[in-house]
Amino acid sequence: MFTTTGSRGLYKAPLSKGLLLVLSGLTVMLTLLPRYQELFIYNLHAITQQHQVWRMVCGRLICLDLKDTFCSSLLIYNFRIFERRFGTRKFASFLLGTWFLSALMDVLLAQAFHFLFDYEVEELPAGLLSPVFSLFVPFYLTIPRMPVTQILGHIPITSKSLVYIVGLQLLTSSPFMWLIALSGLISGGLYHCNVFKLQRLLFMPAWLSRIGRYMLEPLFSGPQPSGETPLGMGATLDIQRQQRMELLDQQLLLAQYNEARRHARHQPQAGLLDWARLFPSLRHRGQNRPPAQPRPQGQTQPPPQPPLLDNSPVAEEQVGVHCCVSESTVILLSFACSMRPLSCSHLLAVPVLPLMALFVARLVEMGFSRIDALEALRASNNDINMATNFLLQH
Repeated sequence: MFTTTGSRGLYKAPLSKGLLLVLSGLTVMLTLLPRYQELFIYNLHAITQQHQVWRMVCGRLICLDLKDTFCSSLLIYNFRIFERRFGTRKFASFLLGTWFLSALMDVLLAQAFHFLFDYEVEELPAGLLSPVFSLFVPFYLTIPRMPVTQILGHIPITSKSLVYIVGLQLLTSSPFMWLIALSGLISGGLYHCNVFKLQRLLFMPAWLSRIGRYMLEPLFSGPQPSGETPLGMGATLDIQRQQRMELLDQQLLLAQYNEARRHARHQPQAGLLDWARLFPSLRHRGQNRPPAQPRPQGQTQPPPQPPLLDNSPVAEEQVGVHCCVSESTVILLSFACSMRPLSCSHLLAVPVLPLMALFVARLVEMGFSRIDALEALRASNNDINMATNFLLQH
């Protein structure tokens, strides 16, 4: 829906799933039972003047507005990637630490606003909103930005734009939501940067984590999603960008393959390439070679030699193309292929056939059969990078 890091759904994110189900369910119950909403109002005046400290807990857990619940649920669903990356205990420690820090920041910011503008803030929006806003700090600092498109040729749209739009919608839902958002951002920045060793002071205890693992995790853990390509989560931004680009290359190759199959199905013609045989799976790889013909005992004809891949006159005569490649060019291409896979479009001055022969030799050295390498290169328009990715995935 939002970012594409990791698999879809709530797999390996039991805490995020529990927050979505429990908090949303309690909001619906309070909507149906409005006489109990008074207990969950986040009233700063009652906390500071009447010393009703319990409102600090009840008023900062459950949202009383359905729109705030919907927007915060979308953000929690998107921020589940931090639970997968850091682990459930560390993710819970981040939420717990920012929850305590934001409670202190709410009071300080309300007092500062009263001192500067002589206006007392009595009530603030209720719900688990400050920890949700605090997650924008690691989201901005650690999640890479992948460009998607542009509006009017100047405004870029990235994979993170929709998340910021939902956060902006939540920010404008009530007059003093900006105070909650500022408190959450300050708390998230302090905890993420480990200012004053906050990560050692505010964390999830090990005994409480074990209780949640044995009692709550079996209830909220989900099955592994099927039918999607597994994608890892790199430790650095460069690795994550490379994983994203490899996924896009694979999707492009699959789209070309499916389009070719549809075209061959609608317009069958004799003598064309059988697209249904392209990219066999690993269990069928090597079975598409033609069976060996029995040879009569009286014949002593030597076995046919495979076509040569070099630039000798024999190879040129076999393929019917008269071209030559110098020895230095072949060495340069071999070195380039060993350092980084290249496509035929990058070297326009070199003939196509010897370059494709080098790509076939390179794929055979990696352990693929010659037939699979030829079919992958033909379908990928002689792009060895896309062909290699597809052969490795299938």
